[in-house]
Amino acid sequence: MHKLVFATNNRHKLDEVAAKIDGKIELLTLNDIGCYDDIEETGTTFKQNASIKSQFIYKKYNLDCFGDDSGLEIDALNGQPGVYSARYAGEHGNHAANIKKVLDNLEGETNRKARFRTVISLIWNGEEHFFDGTVEGTIRTAPSGSDGFGYDPIFEPDGYNITFAEMSMDAKNQISHRAKAMELLVNFLSTR
Repeated sequence: MHKLVFATNNRHKLDEVAAKIDGKIELLTLNDIGCYDDIEETGTTFKQNASIKSQFIYKKYNLDCFGDDSGLEIDALNGQPGVYSARYAGEHGNHAANIKKVLDNLEGETNRKARFRTVISLIWNGEEHFFDGTVEGTIRTAPSGSDGFGYDPIFEPDGYNITFAEMSMDAKNQISHRAKAMELLVNFLSTR
């Protein structure tokens, strides 16, 4: 079975990706390969940050790998929080503070259109390939639901009347931005 490193230790992301790959490829984490480096995301776009991660792993370990970068883009906030989604309120990964800042910044705003976007950078046999996934939706005025992570409690995907945090993992994996990008990645890998 072909080994592929996912340049993350984020358990939520790993679970989503593992569900999509469905045992077709042996998915390894950074911990699995003994990588404990802090790979700094210094890019200004999702594509740059995804590439930074995959290039770092490929150059250091010479293993096929992929990295992703994802975030929330809100039209009324000129695409913010964007690449700063995980640290929008300052502290990295403080979901409650990030949600509060988004809701505060959207106070009184009628245009609540937003999208989650994922870009994956895959290095396969030394060549880099990119896969994009987007899901359109709106930002709720208050959090709802306890599943998911990040901005899931305030994001309602188009065509639904519930947030990502109110969906089961399976339901979210059918429509999420990461799921769409992963589907493109899995389709690519299945032809190799």
